[in-house]
Amino acid sequence: MDQDVGPGRPAGEDVRGPSVLREYALIADGRRGALVGPDGNVTWLCAPGWADPPVFSRLVGGRGDYLVTPANRRFVWGGHYEAASLVWVSRWVTTDGIIQSREALLFPGERHRIVLLRQIQAVDGDAVVHVRLDPRADFGREPVREVRRAGRHWLARTGGLYLRHSGGEMLGQTSDGLLCGELTVPAGGRHDLVLEIAGRPLDEAPPQPAELWRTTEQAWRQAVPGLVGGHARRDAVFAYAVLRGLTQPDGGMVAAASASLPERALAGRNYDYRYAWLRDQSFAGRAGALVGRYDLLDDAVAFVTERVLADGDRLAPAYTVDGRPVPPQEELGFLPGYPGAPVRVGNWVGGQFQLDVFGEVLLLLAIAGRHDRLDDAARRAMELTARVIGDRWSQPDSGIWELAPRPWTHSKLMCVAGLRAAARVAPAGLAGRWASLADAVLADAAAHGRHRSGRWQRAYDDERVDASLLFPGIRGALPQGDPRTEATRRAVLRELECDGYLYRFRPDLRPLGDAEGAFLLCGYGAALAAWQAGDVVEANRWFERSRAACGPPGLYTEEYDVQQRQLRGNLPQAFVHALMLETAVTLGQAIPCSSPD
Repeated sequence: MDQDVGPGRPAGEDVRGPSVLREYALIADGRRGALVGPDGNVTWLCAPGWADPPVFSRLVGGRGDYLVTPANRRFVWGGHYEAASLVWVSRWVTTDGIIQSREALLFPGERHRIVLLRQIQAVDGDAVVHVRLDPRADFGREPVREVRRAGRHWLARTGGLYLRHSGGEMLGQTSDGLLCGELTVPAGGRHDLVLEIAGRPLDEAPPQPAELWRTTEQAWRQAVPGLVGGHARRDAVFAYAVLRGLTQPDGGMVAAASASLPERALAGRNYDYRYAWLRDQSFAGRAGALVGRYDLLDDAVAFVTERVLADGDRLAPAYTVDGRPVPPQEELGFLPGYPGAPVRVGNWVGGQFQLDVFGEVLLLLAIAGRHDRLDDAARRAMELTARVIGDRWSQPDSGIWELAPRPWTHSKLMCVAGLRAAARVAPAGLAGRWASLADAVLADAAAHGRHRSGRWQRAYDDERVDASLLFPGIRGALPQGDPRTEATRRAVLRELECDGYLYRFRPDLRPLGDAEGAFLLCGYGAALAAWQAGDVVEANRWFERSRAACGPPGLYTEEYDVQQRQLRGNLPQAFVHALMLETAVTLGQAIPCSSPD
């Protein structure tokens, strides 16, 4: 029998639409992640894993969310992450007082159960909050059913998921299963809400919130390294926490927690990034090694090794976090999507050949080799990767930007960088063979991919410049001081910089920024390239400009709309956080407490 809904907002009233991306915070446990809006609404959470359909999908227009927000609508919002963690604290100043809500997923995450923690704190005056729980599996298509009270807990099902909500005994049930009502926390007090979501019945006793919080706090303290010195220390530590939160303990790291958020409104460029790109694994592993903590490096090496040995020359650029093929892209026409884009799931990247990925694999394995962290399987993977490069380096590929197959110069040069790095940790026989192969690929690139001005050009058949061409020099494809590296850097800055931000390339004759946003990955690349060139001031200028391209929570997307100062694309973009961390440590803006071996 349905209960009366407590006072507050009417049960059927719609909540506000999506916010701009800069206002969302991420909570994650390694196995899945949730986005929390400025009004305290969890509008995105996939269950049980990263690439499964969401149980909360209001972000893209589906039904399903979990709202904890001040009952007094007249409030201003703020918040922060607790140190070295993904524990987010929403803070609302109302005309009645100050309310905070701590938000976290139990960390480390369990494979078969999601535990979402929310702790409401009455900082100044009584905290009166509106609570609304509306779980709807499969992008909102599955109704909530079997809703019932069990003592102080609510039980329910949606799709194949079982739910238990603790601490919300004051909530009432509407005719369609939604739980909502008002909760009052006396001044100075706190109240815990715990939502469990599982793929099987929750038969065990409900967990104690205090113990869940202790476990999560302690696990984050152990997982995130300490850094000292430098103006960017806090941001660098947070970047590591983001990478840790996006990495499955026994699998890969997702490129982003979300799907379908537009890079440009109504431009058709919105994709599903809830998968593990091998290139991103290389970036994250390098960043982890730089701070002297090797869990991210070891996870990346294990994931990449398994895929290389399984697939060889059929290696895909991306997989699910547990190593399965990425499903093909499809559009979900029954949802309106985030404003400016339809909802798309899956990704066409699984069918592409991206030559530079093989170079990135070698760079990652070489880093592990320098730290004596390669096992026999990883060494076999290194040999196989080098063999595939030898067989396929002359073939057209889709490149780092995942475009139509062409002879991309960046792809060739990244293979050179990977082969040279691998040769430095290989036995003498292999080292010589790989160094010779690197020389051959470089000679071909110099003959066909060098612009008449002396810089590298975008492709053998495209004379334009491309910001991706900064990375081969950074990664050691050419000797220090090679004039082609500096000529390329200067051309990239001259042609692709605007207002202190860097764009990938000029797709047409329009001004920079009209076709797409600035690419933050490229901005950090410019900082590393300037540092390598000995221009410390320029390196720090690029670093600080790129570091500022985030919202209050400190998360980065792939693109940044310079004119509107808005984030564009899926949130958060893992490889941007990896490059931010690498750049901070390289420039001395964040220094490991103990240097890596």
